[in-house]
Amino acid sequence: MFWVVLLLLAWAAAGTACTRLCLAAVRAAAADSDVAAHARRHDLTLYEAAFLSGGPGRVADLTMVSMARQRRLLLAHTGWATVVDPRGRDDMERSVIGAIGPGGQSRIAPVRAAAASADAVAGLGDRLVDAGLAVPAGARTTVAAGVRQVQLAAVAVLVLGAVALLVPARPDMPRGLVALWFALPLALTLSCLAIARVEAHPYSRWASPAGQRLLGALTRHVSNGDDRTYLTTVAVRGVRAIGEPDLRAAFAHRDQSWREPHARGA
Repeated sequence: MFWVVLLLLAWAAAGTACTRLCLAAVRAAAADSDVAAHARRHDLTLYEAAFLSGGPGRVADLTMVSMARQRRLLLAHTGWATVVDPRGRDDMERSVIGAIGPGGQSRIAPVRAAAASADAVAGLGDRLVDAGLAVPAGARTTVAAGVRQVQLAAVAVLVLGAVALLVPARPDMPRGLVALWFALPLALTLSCLAIARVEAHPYSRWASPAGQRLLGALTRHVSNGDDRTYLTTVAVRGVRAIGEPDLRAAFAHRDQSWREPHARGA
């Protein structure tokens, strides 16, 4: 009866994962109802939209792109950032300039990492959490993580079922019946994923449901063809939305240039 042990493991995996996902969805819905009225009166800034869409790294990217379009920061296609105007107009820009350093030139990757971890970005995230628009750091990815756990549980059920079918079955327990028993926890995980897809999708790492609605409204109501539209697109979609080839190439170097020193040090 080894297959019974495997079946119990399958039920444990499926039940635990589905329970966690349901609890995460309930908590997200409760928090969303508490802030819905306030959120409707909140007008997102570009920095806030960037944080809700991609987190601290997206805020740093947006800041550098904005400064580059104003010719106050030069982003070379080789992956270097050069300060043209050392006077930052807000805390985010001052964080980028400070990350570049007194020499006025640095690789984009370490600048992005330092700016993303600056106090200005952390304060922005705290304000969005307080407004109910961002997911708190302690609960970040709760629904998204719950969905991934259920997906892993479904795979585990399939693997355990396959192992059970490979074990010689007793004469009174045909393999078809064994497969049917394992189909029950698999059906539980798949139905839970289907419900989550309908009720909680999209699964955002940074934005709460209220924040996701504001992001949707922001992209629908921006005007066409102006600089704010361009920066809004970058804030929501990231550097892949950059239209200029040279500027896009500058950000293409960021991950490579950040890994190279570590590879050499290894």
